[in-house]
Amino acid sequence: MKNIVIGMLGLAIIVAMIGCSSEADPKIRIKNEQSDKANVQIQTTGGNTININDVEAGQVTAYQTAAEGYITVVAVIQKESFSPTLSFYATKDSRYTIVVEAGNIPALRVDRE
Repeated sequence: MKNIVIGMLGLAIIVAMIGCSSEADPKIRIKNEQSDKANVQIQTTGGNTININDVEAGQVTAYQTAAEGYITVVAVIQKESFSPTLSFYATKDSRYTIVVEAGNIPALRVDRE
C-alpha cells in the first residue's frame, strides 16, 4: 500500500512538472507612430501570415500569437510610396512590439518586452 501511495505521488509530481514547463508562443503587436494609417503584414517561418490593417496614428494593437521562428514584417503606410520591411527571430515566452516609427522616411523597429 505504501508503494502505491509513493508511486501515485511521484506520478502526480511528474505530471505537474510537464504541465508547468510548456512554453507559450511569441506574441506580437503593432504601434503606429506615423501620422497616417498603417497596414502591417507579419509573415512567419511556418508560412502563416497575420494581417493587421488600418492601425490608426498613435494606436497600439492587441497582441497576436505567432509561431516561433523568423518573422518578416512589411508595413504599408497611407500616402507613402515606400514600404519598410523588418526581419527578426521570435522566441517562445516573448512579447514584441513592432513600431512604425515617425519620420520623413518610414521605418520599422522591434522592441522586445
